[in-house]
Order: sequence, then C-alpha cells, then structure tokens
Amino acid sequence: MSLIEQDLAEIDAVLLASPDGGSMTTIIAEIRRRLPGMVCMQCDASDVLEDPWRSYADIDLHLIDASSHCTVMTTDPQRASGVLLARRVPA
Repeated sequence: MSLIEQDLAEIDAVLLASPDGGSMTTIIAEIRRRLPGMVCMQCDASDVLEDPWRSYADIDLHLIDASSHCTVMTTDPQRASGVLLARRVPA
C-alpha cells in the first residue's frame, strides 16, 4: 500500500482542523475513519530520532513503511503504508 496525494490531503485536513492540539484519540479515530486499513500510530515526539515529513501546531507527521518485518520511517509516500503522529510536548 502507498499513500496517494488524496490520502495525504485527508491526513492534512484532519491535522489542520485540530490546531489547538485536539485529543490524539480523536485525531487518530478521524484519520482511521477517513482512511480505513491504513496504519496509524502515535508516540511522543521525544521518542523519534528521524526528522518529520511534515509538522503541524504540536504534532509531527512521519511516514512509515510497515511492509516488512520491522516498521521503518520513510520520506517516500509511495513506500509508506501508514503514519506515525508524534506529539511535541512543551518544555
């Protein structure tokens, strides 16, 4: 599975609609509702070493490739099978 431009636009719309840092549960539920079957994971931004593919108000968006045994980050939407949302917590 790869993420097409329409998928990325749907994710973008959800994340832009939550500029005040909405609940991650609500955000992920909406992404899953709009894009059923897509892998959608979450973590704290401090747990991720890679640069985000895109950044929003307080969430970094990473593309993930879960096509093999281990999930890895990718910058290529054609290789991406899902997303990782990493919330940045103010210091």
